[in-house]
Amino acid sequence: MNSVYQINKGVERPVVFRGLRAQYIWWLGGGILCCLLLFAFLYIAGISMLVCLPLVFVLAGVWIWQVYRLSKRYGEHGLMKKMAANAVPKWVKA
Repeated sequence: MNSVYQINKGVERPVVFRGLRAQYIWWLGGGILCCLLLFAFLYIAGISMLVCLPLVFVLAGVWIWQVYRLSKRYGEHGLMKKMAANAVPKWVKA
């Protein structure tokens, strides 16, 4: 009797969602969540809806644009490598 095994294609590939790769998906979700919380805080504080909505939409738009820009510029692991390189003391680099 022959056994049939299902092959899982793309297991080693990075997670990609609408052009965002790896950790940038989390960054985008966290930024949108912060914008939602900011809107709730401002609205509860009594600030007019005509001020809250444009402010939050502009901030969310800038955040989305910046995350897509970082994803395109640094790729899957590039931003983590850049942050790690910046964390190394100057006397170690020399």
